[in-house]
Amino acid sequence: MDSTSSNDAVHKFDSVTLLMFMGLLVATILSIWIIKHFRLRFIHETGLSIIYGVIVGAAVTYLSKKGESYEGMEYEKLINQSDDSNLTEEALLRLLSYSNSTLREYTCKRKPDTVLGSKMVFNPEIFFYVLLPPIIFHAGYSMKRKHFFKNFGAIITFAFVGTLISTFTIGGIIYGVVEGLRPAVIKTGLDTRFTFQQCLWYGSIISATDPVTVLAIFHDLHVDVDLYALVFGESVLNDAVAITLANAIDEGDRGEESVGKVFGTIGMFLGIFIGSFVMGMVVGSVNALITKFTKIKEFPLLESTLLLLMSYTSYLIAEALSLSGIVSVLFCGIFQAHYTFNNLSDDSKKNTKQIFEMLNFISENFVFLYIGVSVFTRNFSATQLNPWFIVGAFLAMIISRAVNIYPLSFILNLGRKHKIPASVQHMMMFSGLRGAIAFALAIRKATEGTPQVQIFLTTTIILVMLTVIGCGALTLSMLRWLKIRVGVDDVAETQTLSTSSPLQFRPGIGTVLLVHVDATGNAEQPLPPADSKAERARMVKIWNQLDNAIFKPILTHYRVTLSENFPDNKCCGLLSRVLTTDEQLERASGHGNREDDDSDTDIIVDADELTLNHPQSPTHENHKNHII
Repeated sequence: MDSTSSNDAVHKFDSVTLLMFMGLLVATILSIWIIKHFRLRFIHETGLSIIYGVIVGAAVTYLSKKGESYEGMEYEKLINQSDDSNLTEEALLRLLSYSNSTLREYTCKRKPDTVLGSKMVFNPEIFFYVLLPPIIFHAGYSMKRKHFFKNFGAIITFAFVGTLISTFTIGGIIYGVVEGLRPAVIKTGLDTRFTFQQCLWYGSIISATDPVTVLAIFHDLHVDVDLYALVFGESVLNDAVAITLANAIDEGDRGEESVGKVFGTIGMFLGIFIGSFVMGMVVGSVNALITKFTKIKEFPLLESTLLLLMSYTSYLIAEALSLSGIVSVLFCGIFQAHYTFNNLSDDSKKNTKQIFEMLNFISENFVFLYIGVSVFTRNFSATQLNPWFIVGAFLAMIISRAVNIYPLSFILNLGRKHKIPASVQHMMMFSGLRGAIAFALAIRKATEGTPQVQIFLTTTIILVMLTVIGCGALTLSMLRWLKIRVGVDDVAETQTLSTSSPLQFRPGIGTVLLVHVDATGNAEQPLPPADSKAERARMVKIWNQLDNAIFKPILTHYRVTLSENFPDNKCCGLLSRVLTTDEQLERASGHGNREDDDSDTDIIVDADELTLNHPQSPTHENHKNHII
């Protein structure tokens, strides 16, 4: 096979592969429309994507032509030429262009695969540099920040402390299973050894939750807003923490294991996380200043493109500096939504929301499609399907989730005025699905080619499929069984109401009745109005004060300037003259559009907004209509 025909064949099969995935995405979109139109709840779009992928992967594997892939045939041809000392300079360069994984694959005499199936092998770098950034950025850019910050302390606790607990619990249980039961494992013909560091790394990646299925159902049913905020907020930060922790453990996997090495890994993780957070904050702030002090809003196309490119830049800078691009782009999205968004034109505000939502949708469904396809196209061997490891990982995943949610909820409730009720804790336990992040980390590690990482990958695929399809189908039943509130107006629901006794929504004519339910299940009197002051996290109070006094006046066209906040400070007076725009002065004088100042009211929780009975609260009338 000459070079030209080889290139043509590769181009042809690349086109066929992309066409196949495009067809799957089209089929998924049409199926999603059917699901939403007929309000089907027994399956979700992500589970459907996996099922479609499995079907196509099976068809490709068992119906298409068998034979070596074109890369394999060319590699063998070049090796034969090198044995005959006839390898040209061009052929040598082509030989060296193959990745280490490709060389190992064919050096180890891998069995012939399907020609088309060999082209459907996922490149993890495509996921981390093309598919993942839009998913994470959209999570930060579209976050319901009011309820996120109202539960900020709980979310941070579950995301940081909970992920660490989950990592060590899973790592410890798996290590105990595969090493403690080693005599029984050897009898099955599986003799792969695992170090504690390897088990700990796997514990970190499988701790990355991805409850996209559950959250979509939550959104459709309008569940309790604080439950949504807790599950969503934990999953977003948990992904960032898990990826950073996995990278830190991988970097520390050198030499002998020791307790000091574990603490060193934790220290490395904290350094990477903080540095990545600062990077995302800086890039988001720079973009806010650009949109504030230029007239780029007169050109919405340029304005929207700038926001997209600056956001992606935060990811690349962090990766180039050996930080976490995921953490950077997440907090860049939060800062862009809080500051830059308020400087945008109306067209750009609408365009950026739609663009990132579309990119997120395509990326997520593409990843779940590939998870399904990879079940058959990756040609797993029997030694990679280690039943002891799979069972140990599944049990460890359940136990670690319970050890994470229930003890931390108990500790948090000791200091919370409005407790996290048992029903919410159970739903959070149920919502710990595994998904795209765990799969991508496992497949990236699998390029090393060792038996351990291949077992990690096969186990991850099985766990992702079980949780996404199984838990997605059971979500509605769990909501009913736990009597979780649904049909909640997330605009009107500005605080978590007291849960000293169970709460249940009962349908009425044009209203929803929020009532106490006694031990026998009978409704008591309607819930009385809440206290005039709602619970607020101390960190949120401090941040809110700093934000209104310093950051908003500097980064946005906020109507209150620095000189007004610090009238006696000459330095602030000088900065105010430099950093205050004509639009700010116009708003400060009362002639501007004051409505824009409140365009991010769902980002920071203001005191008045947390009061149900506050006469000027924009949702006061809504509450009178919904709570009787």
